[in-house]
Amino acid sequence: MASETTTPHRGILSEQMAGERDQLIEMLTKAYWMEIETVISYSANSINPDGVRAQEIVESLEEDIQEELGHARRFGQRIKELYGVVPGSLDFQPEQAYLQPPEHQTDVVHVIKGVIEAETGAIDHYNKIVEFCDDKDLVTQDMVIDILHDEEGHRRLFEGFLREYKAEGLA
Repeated sequence: MASETTTPHRGILSEQMAGERDQLIEMLTKAYWMEIETVISYSANSINPDGVRAQEIVESLEEDIQEELGHARRFGQRIKELYGVVPGSLDFQPEQAYLQPPEHQTDVVHVIKGVIEAETGAIDHYNKIVEFCDDKDLVTQDMVIDILHDEEGHRRLFEGFLREYKAEGLA
């Protein structure tokens, strides 16, 4: 006896919610690319900085790279679960100009400000996904809330770094 695949009659996977599901997949795809681009930029910004003061920033970015990659994978897995297709590299269009490596490798403040901007953008987008999922998809909403918590922690850490640099007259 062959197994049959049935489409759920309720929820985000139902035929009735195909339009909303497509919108959600589009939002998750944007989140996926945001995380992938952040991994690329954090990699560069964890390798390039010079100076004693850069070490803590470098170490924080190195830790964040793995976490951000994990977020990208979670977004990708959810896209697939929603009957979407995770895009390949030819669909990638970079947007994070603020996270490009600074002209001078000792300009750690540039890196800190770029990270804050990236995390703020992620937080804004993920809040939109959470709001969109209300009464539509609690599974995705729960996953994004978990990721949102991580991003808020990253931003808070780098805001602390920036306050320290400002207090010392370096920013």
